[in-house]
Amino acid sequence: MKIPGEKSDWNGFERNDFEIEGIGAIIVLPKTFDEKKRWFWRARFFNAFPNADLAMLEAGWVLAHINVADLFGGPEALRRFDLLYSYMTENLGLNKKTVLEGYSRGGLPIYNWGARNTEKVFCIYADNPVCDFKSWPGGFGDGPGSPENWEKCLKAYGMTEEEAKAYKLNPIDNLAPIAKAGIPLLHVYGDADETVPYYENTLIIAERYKELGGEIELICKPGGKHHPHCLEDASPIRDFVLKHSN
Repeated sequence: MKIPGEKSDWNGFERNDFEIEGIGAIIVLPKTFDEKKRWFWRARFFNAFPNADLAMLEAGWVLAHINVADLFGGPEALRRFDLLYSYMTENLGLNKKTVLEGYSRGGLPIYNWGARNTEKVFCIYADNPVCDFKSWPGGFGDGPGSPENWEKCLKAYGMTEEEAKAYKLNPIDNLAPIAKAGIPLLHVYGDADETVPYYENTLIIAERYKELGGEIELICKPGGKHHPHCLEDASPIRDFVLKHSN
């Protein structure tokens, strides 16, 4: 598999840094490839808390990422996701379905893209995810929010604050297409998350997804805060992904 750009070692695997239409992208290759050419899509914060990523590389999956920083799942983020998907499936010939992985604000692009592209998604793994930008960075619930990031979020969506408060396509509002497609969800969350309150995000997703007939698995970290993400032993995440990607 030939990938342009700069090659380096990443936790014992071959990392490739390159650009797609001038946008930074990363692809990490396993030592032995999965026979179904499956791949795992890290939405944000590449290199942070990589236990699940490493588990999937060990399982023979390709790991992929494209820069969507400061885009909060808005139109430009989704356009960039389209670019990476096309590159992975058309240029590299990988599986037509992927697994979406979103940590924190990475929850916004994975759910927004997944709702539009249900036929391209095996399952979704979200970790202390933002599922409503009014919760974070808006800060209109119990969390502190982030005024600086709220301004960036409004800019990314081209909205005024009043328009954003009335917006009805946040992940918590737009689960029906994902449920209809039968896409399983896994959420790992800390019940002491001080940044992205789980009951404004993950628990709303869980409640509404079950009402829609969808399948969701929750792994709670008692006393867990926003960081660290993932699990020390990522095997439950790996097992969920493998179970739901055949």
